[in-house]
Amino acid sequence: MAKFLISTSIPYVNDKPHLGHAMEFVLADVLARYHHQLGDSVLFSTGTDEHGGKILEAAKKAGQEPQQFVDAISVNFQQLCGELNVKFDQFVRTSEPRHVLVAQDLWQKIAGDITKGKYKGWYCTGSEEFVTKQEVDANKGVCPDHNRPYEEFEEDNYIFALSRYTKPITDLIKNDELLIRPTSRRNEILSVLESGLQDISISRPKAKIPWGVEVPGDPDQVMYVWVEALMNYLTVTGYPAAGYEQWWPTDVNIIGKDIIRFHGAIWPAILLSCGLPLPKAIYVHGFVNIGGKKMSKSLGNSVEPREVLQKYGTDAFRYYFLHEIPSDNDGDFGWDRMQAVYDSDLANELGNLVQRTAKMVSQYEQGIIGNLPKHSHDVKPYHEAISNFRFDKALDEVWLLVKGLNQYIEEEKPWKIAKDKEEFEHLTEVLSYLVANILQVSDLLVPFLPATAEKIQRTFAEGMVHPGVGVLFPRSDRPTKNAG
Repeated sequence: MAKFLISTSIPYVNDKPHLGHAMEFVLADVLARYHHQLGDSVLFSTGTDEHGGKILEAAKKAGQEPQQFVDAISVNFQQLCGELNVKFDQFVRTSEPRHVLVAQDLWQKIAGDITKGKYKGWYCTGSEEFVTKQEVDANKGVCPDHNRPYEEFEEDNYIFALSRYTKPITDLIKNDELLIRPTSRRNEILSVLESGLQDISISRPKAKIPWGVEVPGDPDQVMYVWVEALMNYLTVTGYPAAGYEQWWPTDVNIIGKDIIRFHGAIWPAILLSCGLPLPKAIYVHGFVNIGGKKMSKSLGNSVEPREVLQKYGTDAFRYYFLHEIPSDNDGDFGWDRMQAVYDSDLANELGNLVQRTAKMVSQYEQGIIGNLPKHSHDVKPYHEAISNFRFDKALDEVWLLVKGLNQYIEEEKPWKIAKDKEEFEHLTEVLSYLVANILQVSDLLVPFLPATAEKIQRTFAEGMVHPGVGVLFPRSDRPTKNAG
């Protein structure tokens, strides 16, 4: 039995979860469920990033201590996973003692690449990111994403020799030993590497940012939040205790496109410095936009995941963000498109297929399903799509089968065959063929729409139709909560 370790990035808990967080959780859940189906031993981890200046600011604004603040916000992310039917195995919070121990252990292991010195530069508190003077000048001193001025500082910090790892990381990515997909993101990080990595500050003075993990042996400094947060990927394995090697390295890291530099350069350099294996693959998804524009509270175009879930239900949410958002690019969420997809793909094509077939078996065969033939459809493209992180294309393959079965019903017209008693055996063959292939559809949907797949399987369980399972996707101008 092979092992499969999959990790999402860990959201920064200065605010409630948004659609991008929800989509990333679902993407990871698909891969975890898919590998469970394959019989692999799976460890699926997510969590929350809970240190840094931005958290401190948000906590002060809320009139709370940082730990009290992150305790309350982190729960929202865990609850959202439950509402999305996302079944993680580990949820790592970076304020947990187990993570602090891991971070301090790894710091000591990379000590040979760390020096203390004066660091002068620019910083965006909104993303907890060091930025170049060129970026500051290009944006006229104000971060466009967070609408706040960049901070210029000069501090006595610890500096990590990131530049030493430019060539080793470049070689690993070019050889696909560190696989980055889609290819456009691979090219993006290679472009960064071609210009040469610069040594980076990996600490901040505790006097300025008291909310963080202390640097071992120096209580006046805390670790740079991004460096410390990346270390959560080892925390989930039980590192440094014996046995962590059964899970490490990560098989797939799922991240957003805005944090590729941290995962494609800084994290690999830390692991190389420690002498630890690198992740096998990084899948980088795009952004969820509204009307072609980035979601923003200031623009008034933000949509909360729970708004969509409450109106359409879990599996409809999962379908939209897995199929309608391109797996290799940014995508758009719109209420009109959501309704159209719900009505067409889910209620009409899939829901109607299952409902019609169950009704015909009940009406013409007294609910008894004949001997099921073997699946006759090639699903190799489906598996290839998942292995290439093309979730949208995998669902395209499933829907080709769904549409084909609907067409088969229209061509065979079982209601006409049923009028001829001499065609009884042929009618049984037609309906058995439909059920067998609908069950194949349900198997393919297990990673994507798990509650819907279960309903389909229960509808045709034990060789007979069970009508009490209910309609998969009720049609309505305002759909009630469906599967999931």
